[in-house]
Amino acid sequence: MSITVKNVTKIFGTQKALDNVSFSMKQGEIVGLLGPNGAGKSTLMKIITCYQPQTSGSVFVCGMNVLENPIEIAKKIGYLPESNPLYYDMYVRESLHFVGGVHKVKNLQQRIEEIIELTGLTLEQNKKIATLSKGYKQRVGLAQALIHDPEVLILDEPTSGLDPNQLIGIRNLIREISKTKTILLSTHIMQEVEAICSRAIIIDLGKIKADDSIDNLLQQSEGKGMETLFHKLTSHE
Repeated sequence: MSITVKNVTKIFGTQKALDNVSFSMKQGEIVGLLGPNGAGKSTLMKIITCYQPQTSGSVFVCGMNVLENPIEIAKKIGYLPESNPLYYDMYVRESLHFVGGVHKVKNLQQRIEEIIELTGLTLEQNKKIATLSKGYKQRVGLAQALIHDPEVLILDEPTSGLDPNQLIGIRNLIREISKTKTILLSTHIMQEVEAICSRAIIIDLGKIKADDSIDNLLQQSEGKGMETLFHKLTSHE
């Protein structure tokens, strides 16, 4: 399995952000992580990417324990957090050279060329990041997450705030990447999950409310779509 989460709980003070969460993902899957604000999505992603430890339970990425092998896991994982961490004063190529250097990527110049083409940054490659549109900034964030050719990609709200054209471009890019990567992405956009994911995990108040294929979840909605099912599973009315 590329990702295995077993009975994970995360407590902040008196708040239980994650409550006995378990799931696994095999190589090549693209899974949507859905939930309202405060459901625990970003917390779960930070635990999987070794940015913060769980309170209890265990997490394995590519067979390695996140608490025991954070440096090795960093080599296997690419992470695009919700707040895209870009150095705005850098140029696109410069930023990729910097991040690739941190990861000690071999044949870095060749890899930069490959990533620029893959992420559609050819026309923007010599521009300063601060001058790019939000859509192209997201592409730079994805390029940085991919530069070291990770096996697993974690994307937190990768299309948030994009216009329709930018959104289609990023979705197509994620589809292309998914051919060789295991991808876990969080989103609020139900159509996005239906369009690019084979499976969805719905989480609310730190608990998993559903974990199934998109086809099965759509059947559960009785023809009313993912949005109706999501509301039914996460409504506190």
